[in-house]
Amino acid sequence: MDYLVVIFATHIDGYCSTGVSPSDYTVPSEVKAAGFDICADELGSIVEGHDVKKLRFHGGVSGIARKLCTSTNDGLPKDADALRRRQELFGINKFAESESRSFWVFVWEALHDMTLMILAVCAFVSLIVGIATEGWPKGAHDGLGIVASIMLVVFVTATSDYRQSLQFKDLDKEKKKISIQVTRNGFRQKMSIYDLLPGDIVHLAIGDQVPADGLFVSGFSVLIDESSLTGESEPVMVGSETPFLLSGTKVQDGSCKMLITTVGMRTQWGKLMATLSEGGDDETPLQVKLNGVATIIGKIGLFFAVITFAVLVQGLLVRKWKDGSHVDWNAEEAMEMLEYFAIAVTIVVVAVPEGLPLAVTLSLAFAMKKMMNDKALVRHLAACETMGSATTICSDKTGTLTTNHMTVVKSCICMSVHEVGNPSKFANLKSELHDSALKLLLQSIFNNTGGEVVMSKEGKREILGTPTEAAILEFGLSLGGEFQAEREAVKLVKLEPFNSTKKRMGAIVELPGEGGRMRAHSKGASEIVLASCEKVINAKGEIVALDDSSVKFLQATIDQFAGEALRTLCLAYKEVQGGFSPNDAIPESGYTCIGIVGIKDPVRPGVKESVAVCHAAGIAVRMVTGDNINTAKAIARECGILTSDGIAIEGPVFREKSQAELLELIPKIQVMARSSPLDKHTLVKHLRTTFDDVVAVTGDGTNDAPALHEADIGLAMGIAGTEVAKESADVIILDDNFSTIVTVAKWGRSVYINIQKFVQFQLTVNVVALVVNFSSACMTGSAPLTAVQLLWVNMIMDTLGALALATEPPNNELMKRAPVGRKGHFITNVMWRNILGQSFYQFLIIWKLQASGKLMFELEGPNSDLVLNTIIFNSFVFCQVFNEISSREMESINVFRGIMNNYVFVMVLGATVAFQIIIIELLGTFANTTHLTSHQWGASVLIGFIGMPIAAILKMVPV
Repeated sequence: MDYLVVIFATHIDGYCSTGVSPSDYTVPSEVKAAGFDICADELGSIVEGHDVKKLRFHGGVSGIARKLCTSTNDGLPKDADALRRRQELFGINKFAESESRSFWVFVWEALHDMTLMILAVCAFVSLIVGIATEGWPKGAHDGLGIVASIMLVVFVTATSDYRQSLQFKDLDKEKKKISIQVTRNGFRQKMSIYDLLPGDIVHLAIGDQVPADGLFVSGFSVLIDESSLTGESEPVMVGSETPFLLSGTKVQDGSCKMLITTVGMRTQWGKLMATLSEGGDDETPLQVKLNGVATIIGKIGLFFAVITFAVLVQGLLVRKWKDGSHVDWNAEEAMEMLEYFAIAVTIVVVAVPEGLPLAVTLSLAFAMKKMMNDKALVRHLAACETMGSATTICSDKTGTLTTNHMTVVKSCICMSVHEVGNPSKFANLKSELHDSALKLLLQSIFNNTGGEVVMSKEGKREILGTPTEAAILEFGLSLGGEFQAEREAVKLVKLEPFNSTKKRMGAIVELPGEGGRMRAHSKGASEIVLASCEKVINAKGEIVALDDSSVKFLQATIDQFAGEALRTLCLAYKEVQGGFSPNDAIPESGYTCIGIVGIKDPVRPGVKESVAVCHAAGIAVRMVTGDNINTAKAIARECGILTSDGIAIEGPVFREKSQAELLELIPKIQVMARSSPLDKHTLVKHLRTTFDDVVAVTGDGTNDAPALHEADIGLAMGIAGTEVAKESADVIILDDNFSTIVTVAKWGRSVYINIQKFVQFQLTVNVVALVVNFSSACMTGSAPLTAVQLLWVNMIMDTLGALALATEPPNNELMKRAPVGRKGHFITNVMWRNILGQSFYQFLIIWKLQASGKLMFELEGPNSDLVLNTIIFNSFVFCQVFNEISSREMESINVFRGIMNNYVFVMVLGATVAFQIIIIELLGTFANTTHLTSHQWGASVLIGFIGMPIAAILKMVPV
């Protein structure tokens, strides 16, 4: 009976997962032998089950840390052998990945193409009939020729797909490179999340993704978004009472230290990942559009193929009827019928432009790889092509347009303005400040901060935190302050991190001495914090009322600093009466102003030129910032964003505008200052829906996520960005540089243009191949291009054409034309002009050769038809070779510019010509070709070359 009671109690207390009560827990022998007092399974059950009772049994967070042989202050000791044993016992912080598909899997998939399977059946029948009638090897030539062509198509396609899969895998690894702040061996350092082990002490801030399962050690106001695991949208408060932190969740507010307990596949996130299969990127909008085009062209090709087959069969039947042999059929006629069917199937193969989606994928993959070298990591394929259509860029200021290396260069402390920036000026400021005012200033700087001052492994002082926090801390250190001494002098009761909605942060400290007096510190946007002040410290260190003259002086100082493109912050304090509980809100009024600091964040080199490039390209650049409007306007003018006909507006003013006013206002807005995340989201939404702009938005914080989601292209800042911002973005700008955003736009346009070039080239081949074979079948009863020859042409225009034209690198001319926009037609009038003009020329040439070729080349004898058909085939292929060169530029006559910079294009072109020579001169038996004289070769090349000046003349025709 006692046993039953234990089981029942266990179930009630939440220990049914292990089947034992806490007191029954026994440390496994291998864990004990390694020097630990708790195993991975027990740690997992505590955190994943949010099991408070088990946690208490093990001595709370400090007890777990002890059992894991770690320190909540210094982290894991630096002992390589101990770290290796820990890793062997508790595992690594990596998730199991699906195995890469081998090359032969891609070969197998390529073989499943329906049209190729039909051709394979044709080849098989051809082999059987041929060998039966003509013997081996002569009777096998036609069948083996088709087989060889099919295998060439299959292996080239498989190779291309396999290389792309490897490339995307490499890019996927880049996406997963995440670093986090960790304390190990007493030193704070950046470390890859994959190197984390149970016992590590990790520092989390707003926007960070929790890297493994663990326990809250210390921190303030921590809100965790667990929606990725639970689906619940409401954030969860984490603290000493509920210290459980789960891998894959995100820090929505606050900051804390956490103790890692479970890593990798043992975490709840790891178990979830194990149940999911990894999916690739969905098709991009352009791929979907081109698949539709391919389907339509394929249906047209099928129609032409059926008609061609019917006409050819009819010709054979009519001939037999006239001969009176319509009842008797021999093997040669059966082979002829099979050849007709093979031609019809091959017309379908040629007509179906499977190279269109391939060209998109190749171009995107090529662009993604190159953009990675240019410091832009593409997370979603569609982002490449969409960025090429961007008409508006809404950019942050800090870190994107500016360097994000901030320093305090001016201050107004105790109503006295000083320039600071070198040791002598700091010494002057310090000497003028009253001791009590300096003490208050340093207390405010070092306690009301999200940053830290630590010692690096090399024994050097290092400032951690955002660039703004680092600048303020550096300012405090230059005034003689000591971070640790100031932190130890008071007790930090509560810290509210900077909030982009309130534009301020606050702290409550308990002062030393009896009575436990409390003091609040506030820091943030100058006009907002100043508005909460009732008093000010004067030059004598006295606290006096903040009268109108003082307000005007401070406001003028703020405007002066802002006019010099300085970011301004106000520091203030308040004595808190009547005690304070950590659950109470930090006061928002009744403060005493300590002073104002002006922080310099220089504009990045090259930004002004990049903005000018955007304007020339028809892309509007708008700056959205939380800064003071005067600071924002000064920076925007320096960057070339704010022009004489543009508008700068503050977020609160923007929010008050009616719908009708916004319609008139939004197109003119170039700067939005003091903006909230909602303002940014609203602006982007209006630009997209009301004005039909294609909008790219930059962001680096958790609060930017709504705008990044709303935009056509979300651009996350890689260095300054949080994991939430990166996850919400389509492209991660790894160097936080606006110039890189312009590079992304250039690559986006390059992708779009390259695919247009390929489509123009492929449709030209399609039109000519279809019309020539169809018209020839109707008028002469035979097709000049055989199945094997058409398969080779298909290879040239599909895989090889995609490789050549889809990998053209971008040039600066791309940024001198207007963007395509959301409603632009993919196949333009310019493309139709080039396609129809070039097709007409090629059709006339081939028709002329069919009609008068024997006379032109003085061909006689039984071999004359084979020689003429070889010349027609050779001329047709060289028309495609030179048309491929002409297709490098759709409007420019100079098609040779930069051709040697694209080695892929040159190699493809060279390989095409080389293989064409081999087909004509060496593989005649299989390809139904014969040896050509030098005169005939020269004529074929000349016919192809003439297409280039014709293409140049066509480009002069206005459309």
